[in-house]
Amino acid sequence: MILVTGGTGLVGAHLLLHLIENGEKVRAIYRKKNHIQKTKSLFQLYNKSALFDAVEWVHADILDIPSLEHAFVNISKVYHCAAIISFDPKDEKLLRKTNIEGTANIVNFCLAKKIEKLCYVSSIAALGDLAAHETIITEETEWNPEKYHNDYAISKYGAEMEIWRGQQEGLNVIIVNPGVIIGPGFQEQGSGQLIQKIADGLLFYTSGSTGFVSVEDVVRIMYQLMQSTITNEKFILIAENIVFKDIFNTIADTLKVKRPSIEAKPFILGITWRLHWIFSLFTQKTNNLSRDTARSFLSKDHYSNNKIKTTLNTSFTDVHQYIKEKFAVN
Repeated sequence: MILVTGGTGLVGAHLLLHLIENGEKVRAIYRKKNHIQKTKSLFQLYNKSALFDAVEWVHADILDIPSLEHAFVNISKVYHCAAIISFDPKDEKLLRKTNIEGTANIVNFCLAKKIEKLCYVSSIAALGDLAAHETIITEETEWNPEKYHNDYAISKYGAEMEIWRGQQEGLNVIIVNPGVIIGPGFQEQGSGQLIQKIADGLLFYTSGSTGFVSVEDVVRIMYQLMQSTITNEKFILIAENIVFKDIFNTIADTLKVKRPSIEAKPFILGITWRLHWIFSLFTQKTNNLSRDTARSFLSKDHYSNNKIKTTLNTSFTDVHQYIKEKFAVN
């Protein structure tokens, strides 16, 4: 049987559907009962409601060791998708505890239970930093501890160190580093929040860029890697590097709303994130535009997907076309 953590999130829910469609027996962890409805709604979105009952749900938490004992009974492989995604400085302790300590717990159970293989969903945020002579980030790009990294990136990098610790102790592992993951069904998470903001009439765009990938490509490749004899490797999963302005325009056109028309240059973003920070101090609400978020929208890092394309002889879905297919308004 396969264990999936984070089964009520974008990647985990799509992964559960993919595994069941491929005839796998699956157990998924949930922390709150009502969160399971998100996954059920996704199955319904794909007209696969009948498959939802094939998921065995277990109440557990990656930070609660006793609850994991039951979750790991008769498990042979593990997909660790659970994580906190936040760029709000107030979430630093939560990020480190969940993403690093939680991953350490999963690794320890995998070792204790002699799990055949573990797949960890990391992020391009945990990849290395370009040296002066480098122009594109690969799996081999080295992390420079003297350079600035946001709390989320540090937590994902720390989690990867726990995965490699497990590998040193005899665990077979795979790490995937997806870019910005695009997929339907989770408007309150990750890229879903961005899509919702554009739907609500977002005015600003930036000229920064990053790697994007469809959620279906991510889970398909994860499954292929876990089914293969490939172990102890990491792979960047992006379809292409895309300028934010271009992706914003595609989303707006697909949703039949006005395109963001004002370029948010560094000065504007600098003022805006500071105002958001002040607002969050007085309201105690989550800061959705922190300094780190602003930096990410201005970054122009480019990522290579050559390793995964060569290793699996695979290709990626065109992200613009994927958006048009999945988010089209009738």
